Amino acid sequence: MTLTVYPFILETIRLFVPVLRSIEEHDRSLADQLRRALVSVALNRGEGAGSRRGNRRVRFETACGSAKESRCAYETADALGYVALDTALSDRLDRIAATTWKLPR
Repeated sequence: MTLTVYPFILETIRLFVPVLRSIEEHDRSLADQLRRALVSVALNRGEGAGSRRGNRRVRFETACGSAKESRCAYETADALGYVALDTALSDRLDRIAATTWKLPR
């Protein structure tokens, strides 16, 4: 199975670098939480690709959950006034969550 979502995940992480820096100026803890969630998406997608059966499903579900967590952290930073929400970035996280959820099915 070719998992073309992986390059999209990495591109999304690159797009979030300036967002992370802006959030970090106001709240290092929230920036760290978002950074860890984004990293978790990529790493769990990678681990899922190298896993079998039940472990595969769990890793892809974790990647999905981390994408959703990333979106929540991003929206929280917007609500706190640390950054302005970019719907294109939010949509990318939704696409990643949907794709990783469907991968093991």
